[in-house]
Amino acid sequence: MHIVLGVTGSIAAYKAADLTSQLRKLGHEVRVVMTAEATKFIGPLTLQTQSRHPVTVDLFDEKPGWNPGHIELADTADLLLIAPATAHVLAELALGLAGHALAAIALATRAPIVFAPAMNGKMWLHPATQQNVATLKARGAQFIGPDEGMLACGYEGVGRMWPVEGIVQQITERFGLPTKEG
Repeated sequence: MHIVLGVTGSIAAYKAADLTSQLRKLGHEVRVVMTAEATKFIGPLTLQTQSRHPVTVDLFDEKPGWNPGHIELADTADLLLIAPATAHVLAELALGLAGHALAAIALATRAPIVFAPAMNGKMWLHPATQQNVATLKARGAQFIGPDEGMLACGYEGVGRMWPVEGIVQQITERFGLPTKEG
């Protein structure tokens, strides 16, 4: 399966390396797309090494050839997994904004989109965020989490990104994917 992994600007972005590694061990092709904010938490080189593919950070990170890179990724994706998904990216996509590569891919793909949110609990529970989640779900997007527990901001509550193993398990169950290394 061709999975495009979108990584956004959350402290949970560091978990994307483990997520990429686990998905690759199951035999999936993983292409990583990062927002500029995500690069403040984890470097593209780490995810490039884990995925064994160049990482897209900018909408204009174009490779040789005529086909726009973000459209090629959107077309070849069997699944778009955005983990972690911030409140900002949820809002952008609910509004249909395409100001960066990840948002443009999300708007252009016809693959299923799955979000694994990660944010402060107050942000998650805010009516605007909940309305954006409802809008995205009404368009067919799926959500894994968020989880409850100690948050990076020091609060305890809902907002943690689900554990990587749980995300992988949910993806394999929901899409009938292999569950063992192959």
